[in-house]
Amino acid sequence: GQRLVEEGGDSVQAGGSLRLSCGASGYPNCNSDMSWYRQRPGRVREFVARLGGDGIPRYADSVKGRFTISRGVANLTVHLDMSYLNPDDTAMYFCQSIRCGIWGQGTQVTVSP
Repeated sequence: GQRLVEEGGDSVQAGGSLRLSCGASGYPNCNSDMSWYRQRPGRVREFVARLGGDGIPRYADSVKGRFTISRGVANLTVHLDMSYLNPDDTAMYFCQSIRCGIWGQGTQVTVSP
């Protein structure tokens, strides 16, 4: 069946950068309207960014100017480029295909002071 696979999570120091990637294995149409969410320790899952079919990126206020969502080559993946990371960005990051109604398993990002 359809599934999303995220990768790129890692441990970095504050001020560092990471790139997360997500793709729908075998189902490229699922990548046409994708979102990233995150769940910080002790908190509910929250919206981070979205790139829909209109090509217009949307961001949570907390990440505007630091995170960039984009599509990869041949629209097979969606990336989340994160810069100026701080400890408050520590979370499990999930991608969601709105079109296909599926979530990935998540990838952990840990930012140390």
